[in-house]
Amino acid sequence: MSTQAATAAARRGKLTPEREDELYEAVICLLREGGYDSVTMEGVAARTKCGKATLYRQWGTKTRLVTAALDKRRCAVFAGIDTGSLVADLREAARIAASRRERDAELMEAVAQAYIQHPDLRAAFRETVIAPEVAALDAILTRAVERGEIAADNPAIAFVAPCFMGMFRVERLFEERFTDTDTLRTFVDAVLLPALGAAPAAPADPPAPPAPPAPGASSASSAPGHPAEV
Repeated sequence: MSTQAATAAARRGKLTPEREDELYEAVICLLREGGYDSVTMEGVAARTKCGKATLYRQWGTKTRLVTAALDKRRCAVFAGIDTGSLVADLREAARIAASRRERDAELMEAVAQAYIQHPDLRAAFRETVIAPEVAALDAILTRAVERGEIAADNPAIAFVAPCFMGMFRVERLFEERFTDTDTLRTFVDAVLLPALGAAPAAPADPPAPPAPPAPGASSASSAPGHPAEV
């Protein structure tokens, strides 16, 4: 099922854009709460007080409805990150991901499960959920290559987007290990940047303490009105 076909199906009816958005949001909520299998026409109809016949008339199947909802939601959360520095860009991506962790992790988990269990949905999921985020992260790396921050032939470049997005699921599987809110920032600094050969500079050494006064020196010798003894 292509997203174009699903969206075209939705436009055949007389639902207002606001009503469509309400229905799509209900689909996304059901996906987060229980995965793809929990989304039913009956459930969407009950949550939105919409007739089930209307849903079937508009979209025909659950697959089309879910695909259209994901397409409507399509928005790369990492799009627009461009600080002029690879280190700052990846840290900003980590900050954004951490701020949306609970909400997006549930949806990503639901999509990942459906991706495995429903091959007919894979193209739609790649197009609407995965591809926009991968493209945004790849763009960060492309700019870093153009600025000369990392080598274009560094094999780690191809692994950054999959590893970054994989942390959404890994965090939930290892909650007892990844309890710090700065987990993704640490992942960027300790794993991604070193692999790219762009590790952040080590903090500067603290300034040395002042040298002790020379032997025999007297504080009074430098005080105004007190000439040094000879």
